[in-house]
Amino acid sequence: MKRRDFIQQSSLATSLLMVPNFIKAFEGSILNERSFKKLVIVQLSGGNDGLNTIVPYTNDVYYKSRPKIAIKASEVRPINNTLGFHPGLLPMQRLYDKGYLSIINNVGYPNPSRSHFRATDIWHTASDSNDYLTSGWIGRFIEQNGKKPFSAIEIDDSLSLMLKGREINGIATKNPKLLHNNMNTPYFNKVLKQQTDRHLSEHNLGYLYKTMIETKSSAKYIYETSKTARAKIEYPQNPFGKQLKTTAEFINSGLETKVYYVSMGGFDTHANQINSQARLLDVYSKAMEVFVKDIDEQGNLEDTLILTFSEFGRRVEQNAANGTDHGAANNVFVIGKNLKKPGLYNEAPNLDDLDTNKDLKYSIDFRSVYATILSKWLKVDTKEILNYKGEILDFI
Repeated sequence: MKRRDFIQQSSLATSLLMVPNFIKAFEGSILNERSFKKLVIVQLSGGNDGLNTIVPYTNDVYYKSRPKIAIKASEVRPINNTLGFHPGLLPMQRLYDKGYLSIINNVGYPNPSRSHFRATDIWHTASDSNDYLTSGWIGRFIEQNGKKPFSAIEIDDSLSLMLKGREINGIATKNPKLLHNNMNTPYFNKVLKQQTDRHLSEHNLGYLYKTMIETKSSAKYIYETSKTARAKIEYPQNPFGKQLKTTAEFINSGLETKVYYVSMGGFDTHANQINSQARLLDVYSKAMEVFVKDIDEQGNLEDTLILTFSEFGRRVEQNAANGTDHGAANNVFVIGKNLKKPGLYNEAPNLDDLDTNKDLKYSIDFRSVYATILSKWLKVDTKEILNYKGEILDFI
């Protein structure tokens, strides 16, 4: 079969892995270990407006900068006498009151990018703003820790840069049964039967064959393991709720996966922000509360940490379309059962001291959040994963 035909006919586009292994040898390496630390990463794609999420409801600059889109002080759910939750975040406030939520303000990096694509790449690769990497920080993590495609799973149909390593990639699926069935179609099996050791040694064709072998093995393991667990509580009937339901079933089944990645889009609120952000935060917070309850009732929250981030915040001043444009520093949420510092981790944004672009200044580099999670939660050496020597934080 010609390589061009093989690539065109193959439906394999979701999960890539470049280490040669044969199916049986790979399957034999599956462990039964169930108690290990897991990380769930949630991205609010589009650049969520952090100032209208954790609202400085007693700050005059905030209200003067946003005459038509500021959240009214009477609607805010107070955290303290200066900051409060957006009214759509009542479920998050309940997690906060339980001590399950830490809010880290002013997270960013030097010379921030306002491009969605570039800023997402920076957060996914943990690079400097002038450094262009081709591997993600989770991809590099699983190359050192796990070394199996299902060590990191993205609940989607395509794989993001975050889960791509130099030689090993994570796997992407939002329907393990469909992935398993696709890997067992007559056409796929016919293609695999044509594989020989000679093919595996060829650069391009060998790469695709190895990818198919590894993906087939992973699909079988993920499907057969995860089908043993079904959610016992009802999730919101929306795409984000379904993603979290699948993630919970993976975790509760005992799947040997260390990192999960979920993304929710729509946060690029350049116009008419009030209603659109309210709807999005409502969807996010309701689904998150159900997800936390689900894995908590199954005894898995003790070993699960949940990080929510957005690729950038929004500008302090509203625009003419009653929205906000791309900004810089933002808040991130960390959810877990045994947080060392639940609540507000650090100072609120200083609206009287903006950067030269009149954006919020960052005080915590996002790689410090990653380094803290890697070293103190996942218990790994960060040197080869981040190449970052900044501060280790104290939220876990």
